[in-house]
Amino acid sequence: MSLLSPKTIELINTILKAPLTKSQIEQFALYRDLLIEWNQKMNLTAVRTPEGIEMVHFVDSLSVLLVTDSLEDLSLIDIGTGAGFPGIPLKIIFPTLRLTLVESIRKKASFLQTAVDALSLEQVDVLDERAEVLGRDEAHRELYDWAVGRAVAELNVLLEYLTPFCKVNGRVLAMKGPELDNELASAQKAISELQLNQITSRQVPANLSGEKARHLIVFEKMEGISERYPRRPGIPTKRPLR
Repeated sequence: MSLLSPKTIELINTILKAPLTKSQIEQFALYRDLLIEWNQKMNLTAVRTPEGIEMVHFVDSLSVLLVTDSLEDLSLIDIGTGAGFPGIPLKIIFPTLRLTLVESIRKKASFLQTAVDALSLEQVDVLDERAEVLGRDEAHRELYDWAVGRAVAELNVLLEYLTPFCKVNGRVLAMKGPELDNELASAQKAISELQLNQITSRQVPANLSGEKARHLIVFEKMEGISERYPRRPGIPTKRPLR
């Protein structure tokens, strides 16, 4: 197992404003190697080179720290996490983060559990279920400090997935691409219906986003939401709030 590239370490240290520990570097390297190994058996990610994984997935995932405070001792649910982004990189940085990874594709969920075990991560739950189902489950509804989604759906759909998980005064974080302004304009009904208040929006610097335009947008959940939301599986995508 090789270590992370010096460039990756430098960029992560810049985000953290503190140096990675030896243990964290080893965890990231092991995670990267697991991704490469499992990618030979299934399509976890289109990015398959060590350098690409480090930049496109690790550094980009940690860019969320540009709009959050420390996540130590908080709870975070990562919806549509895929191969574990941004949840697992955040957990490596904040060991006491209580993390729930939600991935409806069972094979990917199997990889996630393997990665969690191999990295010796504690207080991490992996759930192979749809967000619309879990969002109505009392074991998960309105219980999290943060609900996060990366490259899951357009903003109006993503907000319906994420908001039911947030406690009142919790935060919803959407990691979006270059079309944020258009998506935000189309999401005003969702923002109103789901009792959200936009508190910040920030473009990720090009050197932290693989030179692609990336945006982070954070909402605070002001009140509890109607039991109508989330609607049943498939409906948020077929009939987005707009």
